[in-house]
Amino acid sequence: MNKSEFINAIYKAGGYSTKVEATKAYDAWVSALSGRLSKGNSKDRVIRLPELGTFQMKTRKARTGRNPQTGKAIKIPAKKVVTFRGGQQLSGSL
Repeated sequence: MNKSEFINAIYKAGGYSTKVEATKAYDAWVSALSGRLSKGNSKDRVIRLPELGTFQMKTRKARTGRNPQTGKAIKIPAKKVVTFRGGQQLSGSL
């Protein structure tokens, strides 16, 4: 499912009168999610949605990797990543 298919599903399931409203709802959700995950406190970097799951921002440590083409060792810098763990209701519906 791509973004337009997802917005179309929101439009149909949410009872919005136009797809523009569904797009605004999607954009607001993405903005709220990214805004909350980018906060400084580690406690604020978690979003728990019982029906869906848990989104959490974590920091990966810097590490040494290997270039698969040359086999040469390379340094992979530390970076922030978003993880998702499906909730019980979501997992149960699969």
